[in-house]
Amino acid sequence: MAFRNMNRKRHIGLQQLSALASTGRTFLGPVKSLKFIVDECTPGGVLVCSAVRLLESLDLTSAVGQLLNEAIQAQNKEYRTGTTTLLFLVSIWSKAVLECLQQGVPLSIVVAEMFEGLNSCIEHLQCHTLSLHNMQQRLYDIPFKCDDKASNDICSGIAGKQVIEMKTPDTKSYNSYLLEHPYDYAQVSEEESEIATIPEANACYCQGKCACPGVLTAGSRVSSLGKSVETSCGFTVCKTVSQKSFSFQSCPLGASGRKKISKVTHFSRHLSSIKESPSLQQTNQLAKCTKPFNGLSDLGQLAMSLSHGNWHAMKLVQDILRCQLQTANRMAVVHPFQLNISEVVTCCLPGMSESHSCVCPGYITLLHPEKVAVAKQLQDRPLRIILADGDLSETYHHLGFNRSQNVRMFLESPAAEDNSSRLWVNSMLDILIQSRVNLILVRGNTSASLEERCLLNKIVTINGVADNVLKAFSDVTRADRVTYLTQVNEHCIGEGVYLNLCGELKLSWVGLNGQVPVALTAKGIHLITAVLSCPVISKMQATEDQFWTCAHRVHHALLDQAVFPGGGTVELLCLAYLENLEKAAKNSREEGFHDGHSWLAKTSEQYKALVLNALSRGWHQYICTVMCNSADSASELEASTFIQQHLRKAALSGVPSTYLLDEFKKGRMGTASPEHGGTFEKPLKVYDNVTAKMEAWRRALDLVLLVLQTDAEIITGPKRDQLLKSQASSEFMFL
Repeated sequence: MAFRNMNRKRHIGLQQLSALASTGRTFLGPVKSLKFIVDECTPGGVLVCSAVRLLESLDLTSAVGQLLNEAIQAQNKEYRTGTTTLLFLVSIWSKAVLECLQQGVPLSIVVAEMFEGLNSCIEHLQCHTLSLHNMQQRLYDIPFKCDDKASNDICSGIAGKQVIEMKTPDTKSYNSYLLEHPYDYAQVSEEESEIATIPEANACYCQGKCACPGVLTAGSRVSSLGKSVETSCGFTVCKTVSQKSFSFQSCPLGASGRKKISKVTHFSRHLSSIKESPSLQQTNQLAKCTKPFNGLSDLGQLAMSLSHGNWHAMKLVQDILRCQLQTANRMAVVHPFQLNISEVVTCCLPGMSESHSCVCPGYITLLHPEKVAVAKQLQDRPLRIILADGDLSETYHHLGFNRSQNVRMFLESPAAEDNSSRLWVNSMLDILIQSRVNLILVRGNTSASLEERCLLNKIVTINGVADNVLKAFSDVTRADRVTYLTQVNEHCIGEGVYLNLCGELKLSWVGLNGQVPVALTAKGIHLITAVLSCPVISKMQATEDQFWTCAHRVHHALLDQAVFPGGGTVELLCLAYLENLEKAAKNSREEGFHDGHSWLAKTSEQYKALVLNALSRGWHQYICTVMCNSADSASELEASTFIQQHLRKAALSGVPSTYLLDEFKKGRMGTASPEHGGTFEKPLKVYDNVTAKMEAWRRALDLVLLVLQTDAEIITGPKRDQLLKSQASSEFMFL
């Protein structure tokens, strides 16, 4: 066994960490440069524009690479945003720590001062968050215009906002009700529900052409001519919801009440995704500290201000907000509105134009070609459904299943095994036929032989259904989820689900391998599908990631009930605060020490300004990169000059934080491009999430300091013999 004692002045772990993390530099800022990942073993490639997808595509064999990947995955799992900030700061702070070591700063002082400096910055910033308590919970009336050919396109049923002609005399009044309340399921009476089989499907909010026609007409009785009456092409998606404003309390931040500490006990938080909840006393302190802010008038502004350049994806999130506001507005007196992420799913259509992206109520997924013919026969009629929470196969067992001890099974021949499988399929099929089931939603996979027999008996199985989709259908149909088909009884069967094919079967769906979108709806279901399309198939994953990032930004902003001033403003606040700490440390060192000070305290004060400067260097480089990537500055030198000018003016003002916030409110920093502000008259300001950003800072520093303190490597196995014969054997101590 060999033991290598790392030289602190050339710490290999930090060098590897900095080099690996620097690969995501181009992902920072609103204008991202995509990377094309090519696998030498397999043909083709994929486009990535996020830190998560980049590290997933790399072969991370080193321990440092695995730690970095775990930190990124933990941040992404909890917040779905801030991963690029984490990756960038890891790279910059690793270099800064290496420079501190080269200048002879003791390792213990680097760890203690950087950790204390970050905690001090976070405590300072909590007094400068912008509260959303004056924001009205409404969206602007944004008209969406459709062309006259929409009815003949693949999205005619939704983009044209069709009104179906019914045979009953009350159809006109009912359709006008649907136009006024497109997502109001809960208030539909039983008499109205008899007019149209699934009236709640009559809603969709498109960005143009939608890839899911016919969703509105599912279960409706069309006139004998088969024609539908369309409204005018230009229409308002929904009227202004809620004229009330709600008092949002200050956000319960996960890092709110932490005390400054000078001694580091452990650095494992970057591997954890568990959010820390502050006490009630800490929340009340934040409520006093958070500043009221009138810069945001409604949710529409908040959403677009959090888009960070992803305007198209955030417009879809706006449509989801409209849908959820329709029902949440009636309960707003009880609690503030929150964007419910669990009620949102995505359906990707690679190879199609981005204009087909839209938001539709219900569950939309892709159906394989062999199931399309059967699904077409099940349209426009209520279906009986089973929700399977697992795989539908003979060998599947639920989690925690323990086989009987000392039991062995012997088969005489392969024919006996085939016979056993055939008997299982026949018994399962008998259960389904006796239960008169038409549709099965399966969380896992279904046996191929069982799927084939089901199709022959006009039973459609849809595999890979997410847990929140199963829950939504279980809630609305009152059907219990089953693990095995042998558990099926009347309580496990749901009714009133409607299936409708989207699009014309004669169309050639590029990139879908012959699959056709299908819409599943039910009365009262609170489930929304964001249909995402992208003409570049290799970019489809990046498009879906951008949508979920935008949705989670809005979700966490409403959850925190506060935002940070964005566009680098919050980082400038950190720089200004650290400058004051550096000056105080230098003054303390020049004044000398009293006799009572210990050696450790004197050493700490001696190097404190140097370590704080290394910490601030990360945010300085962060702002420069954002400004260069967003084309606000032609070079890093110009961006650095801009930063220094504002810091100098902030210092001369006497109250740096007040000066910087005033500059932000006047639009001199942190302002989005005016041509991408949607329908808003003035250029929108950029905002950042509070908890997600601070947690990204903490995880980045935790990871750097963890690698810093790991200054030894133990090598065993055959590599030890190679090291004995190598020139680098002098660096190792052989045990």
